[in-house]
Amino acid sequence: MPSSFRLLTHARAGRPVGAVAIDGVAYDLAALRPATPTVLSVLEDWDAARADLRALAASPARRAAFTGAAVDALDYLPPVLYPNAIYCAGANYKDHMDEMARAFNLPPAPDPHDTGTPPWCFIKTARNSLAGHGAVIKLPAYSKTVDWELEVALVMGRTCKDVGIAEAMQYVAGYSIANDLSARDFLRRPTVKPNSGSPFEYDWVSHKSWDGSCPLGPWIVPREDIPDPNNMGLKLWVNDTLMQDSSTSQIIFSDAELVSFLSQRLTLYPGDVIITGTPAGVGTPRGIFLKPGDTVRIEIEGIGTLVNRMA
Repeated sequence: MPSSFRLLTHARAGRPVGAVAIDGVAYDLAALRPATPTVLSVLEDWDAARADLRALAASPARRAAFTGAAVDALDYLPPVLYPNAIYCAGANYKDHMDEMARAFNLPPAPDPHDTGTPPWCFIKTARNSLAGHGAVIKLPAYSKTVDWELEVALVMGRTCKDVGIAEAMQYVAGYSIANDLSARDFLRRPTVKPNSGSPFEYDWVSHKSWDGSCPLGPWIVPREDIPDPNNMGLKLWVNDTLMQDSSTSQIIFSDAELVSFLSQRLTLYPGDVIITGTPAGVGTPRGIFLKPGDTVRIEIEGIGTLVNRMA
């Protein structure tokens, strides 16, 4: 595997600092590549920037000219400030679909490939929804049933429109970790009769896009650093209890299928985030939800660890 680096953003004296982490040390992008001092600007110049940062990672002598900081000492922000959009794949893991069918006494859903059904996607707001590794997440006062959803995040590195599945991943810069926090009691508006056919039944803003509802991080791992994205271990703990324990082998629509599908509908831009669905182990089937003081820890094989505390 080529010499490795990680892209991240952290706070220093209250201001965001774009950085690249190599061997546990974070270096300011403003010093390394003055023309691209932020993670977003690196992604907008991804082909050239990736080559430069690979070369830097391979040369301890070059890095000796720069001052760095230990990654464990950083005050993390979301790695990219700020994407044009966060696109979310719903109902995209086989084991999660099965657990939800059992919870609601429904028959198993067919594979959408067999029925010609395309991916089901929605959008979260970007700037206000994002929170970084280590951030304290304020649970929304209006909700009593906030659930966790471990997700692999794709981060785009090239402008992408009308691409096929075969070439779709060439437009992806790398991977990160997301938690698609969801206010389950506001999927449907409580004043509208369920399944009434009313166009006003669903409340996606309250359900998915409250402040801090999408922790993301701790960094972006270049796509080439993940040897087998179709077999990554996925784990989530609430406090010390393992809740989600699965693998990307359970995904229904692949990363490439999601990128291709979205690009047929709209233009994807560098820095855009696509979160790819959650596996089994969410709280809803068990009637367990997040409460103030809970700590959520997510580990994804090859990417790292994302931790947030609820308040």
